[in-house]
Amino acid sequence: MNVLKWLEDWYANECNGDWEHGFGIKIETLDNPGWNVTIDLEETALEDVVIPYQYFEKEEGDFYGFKIENKQYNAFGDPSKLEFLLLNFQKIVEDTIRDSEM
Repeated sequence: MNVLKWLEDWYANECNGDWEHGFGIKIETLDNPGWNVTIDLEETALEDVVIPYQYFEKEEGDFYGFKIENKQYNAFGDPSKLEFLLLNFQKIVEDTIRDSEM
């Protein structure tokens, strides 16, 4: 399954008649240039997950960073990283669910 379809399904599963009125997903562009992704995790299986800020840069123009704090996944990256940032979120969700089932 591609990551966009996966994200659509994740979002649909979180919508319960209430969650979607106060929480959601934002995908925006940055002026340096790049992407910024913010996903609300309040009232989801990830609401208690915390991942300290991590930043990676191979060279100028090839970068990304992410964190989970305050019940939000926040990630950013260069123009080629949107799919990567969403795949990173997918991995975090799937790892969290798998760990909770053990």
